Amino acid sequence: MSRAIKIFSVLVLIGMATLSHALAPGPAEKQKQPVVYHNGNIHIGNGQILKNATIAFDNGKISRVGHFKMAWQKTDIDLKGKHVYPGFILPVTGLGLTEVEAVKATRDGQETGKINPNIRSIIAYNTDSEITPTLKFNGILLAQPTPQGGLVSGLSSIVQLDAWNWQDAAILTDDALHVNWPSSMMAKFDFSTFTLKVQENKDYASQLEKITTLFMDAKSRSNLHDKKLVNLKLDAVVPVFSASRKIYIHTSSPKSIIESINFFQKIDATHLVLVAGQEVEPVIGFIKQSGVPVIVSSAHSLPKRDDSSVDDGYTTAIKLHKAGILVALAHSVDSGVMGARNLAFAAGTLVNYGMEKEQALQLITGNTAKILGIDKKYGTLEVGKSATLIITEGDALDMRTNILDAAYIDGRKLNLDGRQQKLNQRYLEKYQR
Repeated sequence: MSRAIKIFSVLVLIGMATLSHALAPGPAEKQKQPVVYHNGNIHIGNGQILKNATIAFDNGKISRVGHFKMAWQKTDIDLKGKHVYPGFILPVTGLGLTEVEAVKATRDGQETGKINPNIRSIIAYNTDSEITPTLKFNGILLAQPTPQGGLVSGLSSIVQLDAWNWQDAAILTDDALHVNWPSSMMAKFDFSTFTLKVQENKDYASQLEKITTLFMDAKSRSNLHDKKLVNLKLDAVVPVFSASRKIYIHTSSPKSIIESINFFQKIDATHLVLVAGQEVEPVIGFIKQSGVPVIVSSAHSLPKRDDSSVDDGYTTAIKLHKAGILVALAHSVDSGVMGARNLAFAAGTLVNYGMEKEQALQLITGNTAKILGIDKKYGTLEVGKSATLIITEGDALDMRTNILDAAYIDGRKLNLDGRQQKLNQRYLEKYQR
């Protein structure tokens, strides 16, 4: 064996040892016996809270929620005033598609080209991501890995975050087609002045034409009885005309919001979701009239205009909610995946700006489940729904008191002893000597 091969072999072994040390806990086993918790503050996820109540689940489903006179069994658990929440849901995310933002080889969320409706994010979803445990420990148990880039990015899917592979993780595959609607004006960073400058988008007309052509061709194809000739791109778009697949519109200006919604409703693709930020505020009335729900992409963001209030990012979701629009929170994909673990604290920030706590909770549980189309099973703690929930010692929307005691997905108790917890214990032992 040559010296070069020996060195290579040693490096491979070191790399394997490092990876094995960094592996996240394996998926939990299926629920084997009923679980009953008493005396908990149960946050339903629909705006209600039941204090000192009981929640029970069996075979992965909730069997009882509320106040009951019942004999305690030896296996029952007294929560002593701890809190029970539905598992938080993270929509429109790069989780499982991006591992290290600065390393190109670990970024698998974007395909080459501008029109990619047939790209499926679920195929690239990595259940062994080292980022996932950090989200689970903050209560996020469901997510929607979403492709990025181009004009039509591809298809997202909805997953639960405790699985061996993407097939096990998938809750709803290819649920939505994601469209990045262009804007006639665009912001470009000027390094000479270190500011953003708004300028005309010279490619706007051609970009708009590409999107409209794709959807008009797909609409024509949807009316054909004979589809023997396969067209992967058009076949991925056709389901939006039967409402079996949603369209998520990602926009960056009020004008784009109006243009895009009007276009899709005109061609009878009406199962829409708007993904935007502060740019929705001038057109809240239009959005309300259109009936389109909104996912606010980032509550923790700087004001977009010079004349905006410094807290505009925090109040956008509140304004939408007050207008009667179905709204949920996400973490901006452009801000990276790691920050998504703070989703619950973004909802907590809205409480400080005047939103009721249980209403803020809906923005990351019940409302999100409705928008994603999984509310029959997830999002709220109701009898017959999945036992996907977390138990905390304090307020889950407050990073000071959000101490996670336990988490369940479909009744399976998760192993939360990840790398971060091991490091925490290691240094606690060091400084307690």
